[in-house]
Amino acid sequence: MEFGRHLRAERDVSPHTLRAYLGDLNDLCAYAGSVGLVEPRELDVSLLRAWLARQHALGRSRATLARRTAAVRTFTRHLHRRGLLASDPGLLLGTPKRTRDLPGVLTQNDAARLLDDLDAQGPMGLRDLAVLEVLYGTGVRVSELCGLDIDDLDTSRRTVRVVGKGDRERTVPVGDPAVRAVQDWLRAGRPALANGESGPALFLGARGGRLHATSARRIVHARIAEVGEVPDLSPHGLRHSAATHLLEGGADLRSVQEILGHASLQTTQLYTHVSAERLKQVHRQAHPRGVQDSGSD
Repeated sequence: MEFGRHLRAERDVSPHTLRAYLGDLNDLCAYAGSVGLVEPRELDVSLLRAWLARQHALGRSRATLARRTAAVRTFTRHLHRRGLLASDPGLLLGTPKRTRDLPGVLTQNDAARLLDDLDAQGPMGLRDLAVLEVLYGTGVRVSELCGLDIDDLDTSRRTVRVVGKGDRERTVPVGDPAVRAVQDWLRAGRPALANGESGPALFLGARGGRLHATSARRIVHARIAEVGEVPDLSPHGLRHSAATHLLEGGADLRSVQEILGHASLQTTQLYTHVSAERLKQVHRQAHPRGVQDSGSD
């Protein structure tokens, strides 16, 4: 699809965004065909609004509606620039406001129990501990973790080179526990799994190839379940936890933004609300006048 090539070559979107946008547009095209439209020049704002209204009626979330609106706007702008639309109807679409739910996070005690109690026996155990230590210790995204090569970790400087969204590169500090876990994995775990498919990948799957994000998510859920009494979180939950604990420890917002690789400080500011909620919870539990009678004014 020509629009897919445009997204890859000119807008440099991530593979995930590419799949999502093309899926959204396939749905739009199917809807347009169902009401008798066959040419791109027939697209207008009425049809786009009707399609989005149908998505709302089907129970799509605000986040999904916002993404589908963005996909349509990108598509109609592209068609207009190529001369296939006389005007750009996407400019007339409103954007559904996205709700920002506070992310679930571990307490610092939960994080310590998870990492200290994890069974790190054998190659898989060494790998799993290193995966969790790096996810929590650096706050990297799971896709960034799986993209790491051996040479990306600088053990002398205690840093890791990360390639994030939009191929933006950053250097992230990594603590001693994560460095030790990775060194143990490289010394006694990785050689047992490595084969011709491994290449320079830091983390490997059971068959020796580069660890896939889906497998990394399974590792996190499974290892948390083994420990017990720790809330079940995804790798993204460990990222949230890392950001929250950095702020609770006194890190400034700009530094956390750089560590997480957020393009906008507004995204990082979400974690200040997380910390505020945690502080209120501590106050309610610990302060003698923190919990008020439900019937009091």
